[in-house]
Amino acid sequence: MHIDEPGQHSSQQRGHVLLIAGDAAVRRRAVQVAPSANLAALGLVPASVLLNSHAPSDTTYLDGARDPNTVLMRLRAAAATPGPLLVYLSGRLTFDRRGRDLHLALAGSTASTVRYTALPWEWLVTELRPRPAGLTTVVLDLVADKAAWPVLAELGGLPVPAAAETYGVVVPPAFTGGENTVSSYTRHWIDQLRRNPTRPTGVQLHAFAVGAAALPPGTMTLPATRALSAPSEHQQRGRVEEPVRSAHPVPAAAMVVPARAQAPVPAVPGQDPRPHIHALATAGRHHEAATLAQAWEQHVLQIHGYTSPEATEWAEIRADLARMAGNYRSATQLWIGAGRSRLARQSPDAPEVLAAAAGALYCWTQLKDEAAAREAGLELLRLLDALPSLEPRLLRLTRQRLEVLNGTPSQC
Repeated sequence: MHIDEPGQHSSQQRGHVLLIAGDAAVRRRAVQVAPSANLAALGLVPASVLLNSHAPSDTTYLDGARDPNTVLMRLRAAAATPGPLLVYLSGRLTFDRRGRDLHLALAGSTASTVRYTALPWEWLVTELRPRPAGLTTVVLDLVADKAAWPVLAELGGLPVPAAAETYGVVVPPAFTGGENTVSSYTRHWIDQLRRNPTRPTGVQLHAFAVGAAALPPGTMTLPATRALSAPSEHQQRGRVEEPVRSAHPVPAAAMVVPARAQAPVPAVPGQDPRPHIHALATAGRHHEAATLAQAWEQHVLQIHGYTSPEATEWAEIRADLARMAGNYRSATQLWIGAGRSRLARQSPDAPEVLAAAAGALYCWTQLKDEAAAREAGLELLRLLDALPSLEPRLLRLTRQRLEVLNGTPSQC
């Protein structure tokens, strides 16, 4: 979407903002995503900023809807708007086992009533499909439940409208959750809109939000980046001539790599380098991403110290980069170290502590090298033992695997 030039605000260009709050995702009585809170926060942002357009526009809020046909009518009306359109959806993604369809759970949706009380995901794709390219943006902040998550893995992602620029995150069901507040991705997405005097493009907003948000391990991001490209001149001025769906931006002057330097040196310490590093990793440039992250970690260590929260955050960034690169040995060790560092400052049931433990456990289960798994297993077990709120089954399975490893001759 682009900002219209002055004098072009005819009725044919009228835009629309459609904000849809589905059912809240709750796990162990902790809210994973609070759609109503997300909508309330977005409601404070002017429609012109959300749309990146000065055209006259309308805004529709759907919070607490129980009838999927009501949502469909609103969606159909929004899709018919001739101007720019933003559709935001937040809530719980679920799956109808009988109809074999993904759905956005609405208020009151249960496992047995999904096909009657939830919004079929295909309806969203179908209604937005005929719209002209470049006029539609879809933003998603979702949590997949246990029924939907395996389906997403099987599909390799979430089906999205071909004509729309789609950005967002889908959090896995194992995420414990936090308070009933604005979720991390949506909060940082809004923060970027407020901070920048020039409205960033959709792909820039997404990259910065993903880089700044404390997303749980395994979170699915949309788009799934396959290529890396810098914002074009038009994008930097806030105008997009063609939708960009498969690339994250490279923030200008985020890093400078001297010709003879062993590692990159931060060029602008006040600028957040995480979106750029994440973009490199998702584009498959793992060595570059790891090298940049190490350089910034050293920079943070010099300023804040080895036991600082900032140092722990960079250890977690390096851990996730190692996971993305398939280096599960390093990822496991980094996640364990981050978990112990957080445990020294935070309560054992803090979401960040549990997320670090979950990251360590996942990466450890992916280790094929028996010697490496044995080496890290004992440290991992000590970390998990210190978390009383951890699901007992995970601790039991960890012990069982470690016992098997200790009783099996190493193949190395």
